[in-house]
Order: sequence, then C-alpha cells, then structure tokens
Amino acid sequence: MTDVLQHRKLYEQVVEVIRRQILAGELTSGDQLPNERSLGERFGVSRTVIREAMKTLIHNGLVEVRRGQGTFVIDSTADALKESLRLMMGLASEEHLGEMVEVREILEPEIAARAAVRRSDDDLVALRAAVADMDRTLADARAFIEADDRFHVALAVATQNHFVPRLLDSVVDLLQELRGHIFTVSGGPHRGQQHHREILAAVEAGDPDAARRAMLAHLAQVREDSRQALRETTGGHDETEGDTA
Repeated sequence: MTDVLQHRKLYEQVVEVIRRQILAGELTSGDQLPNERSLGERFGVSRTVIREAMKTLIHNGLVEVRRGQGTFVIDSTADALKESLRLMMGLASEEHLGEMVEVREILEPEIAARAAVRRSDDDLVALRAAVADMDRTLADARAFIEADDRFHVALAVATQNHFVPRLLDSVVDLLQELRGHIFTVSGGPHRGQQHHREILAAVEAGDPDAARRAMLAHLAQVREDSRQALRETTGGHDETEGDTA
C-alpha cells in the first residue's frame, strides 16, 4: 500500500493507514510518530491534513500527545474490550463466570496448538520463565496468578496473531477474583502447574495435537476447581452446575 494519498478526505485516509499499522502490530504502544512535517512528506499531504488526522487518532484513543516529547502510539483497544466485557459481567450474575471459563475452553486449546507450530525462540524463553516463576510462587497466590497470566498471554503471543493476545488478556483479566478463589482449593495450584509443564513441553516439541490436548486437560481442571471454589464461597451452593463442560 502506497503512503501517498490522492483522494478526498485525505485526513481520514491518513487515519486509516496509521490505524491499520497499529492493529497489525507495525506500530506498537510506546512508538513515537514522526513530526507533522515528516508525516506530511510521507503521505504527500499538508500539515493541516496531518493535524486533523492526529485529532481523530487522539479522539479514537490510538495516540496521545506528550508535551515537549511528541505524539506516541497507545494501545487502548485491549482496555476498551476489557471494559465492554466487564460491563456485561457486571450486569450478569455470578453463574455467568462459568460461561467465561467456557470462553477459555473455546479459545485456548487452539491457541496452544498454533503456538506449538509458530513459536519463536523468544516465545519459548517467555514461556519457560513464566513456568519457572510459578514453580517459585506456589505458596503466593498473587505472584502465582501474575505468572500464570504471563504464561497464557505468552502462548497467545506465540500464535503470531496480533489480535489474539488482546482478546485473551481481556478474558483472563475478568477472572482474577475467581482465580484467587481457585488458588485456595486444595492441590489446585500444583495441579495447574503440572498442566502448564505439559503444555510447555508440547509447545517446545512443536506438537500442536499434544498442546491442544494438554490445554483441554488444564481447562477441565480449571472448570472443576472453579466449581469447588464457588461451592466453598457460596456455602455449598454451586452456581455453575447448569454449565456444560
């Protein structure tokens, strides 16, 4: 795609090019955009057009101006998705937590399978580091869950699909409270960690079928521990009994 624009509403076309670059990961959060003059030369438009485009990008939450520094890319898409999901969860009852677990069951087995095929050396480093951190924090709920988050997001990153980490991070983030309860279920962290090691081994081996099976087994354990945690927190009443596994 050429950067030189020749049609009407030039500022909208500038916005669209930059928006696509952000969504494709060509521009990432923290990247600084060139100044108005450089952008104008790049797109073959006036600085007035660039200013109008920047106003739109700022309004859309894709860039921000830092006084004395310049214009920088910000990634508000994941936060926007989290807020939308959080609103739905706020309107729902606790029983819908089971449906959020089901979303993970739909997404993560295929994420693990694709990660096994597409992972880079850097992805493996991140996955191994997360597993090692979980090994060290089996008695520390907050630290363990943070490392657990990194592991699952690292798998999403390893798919090499820029949308997947944002989507998964939004779902996993909403389950923080439930995951804290799961941590207190007898043997829960150790069972989860065994599954993490099996997922990692499959990804290291480049075996998508084994990675998929290992993730399915892990999420079956998550679902069962979720039910146990909710039984304990609701005095024996399991509000996820109507969910399908």
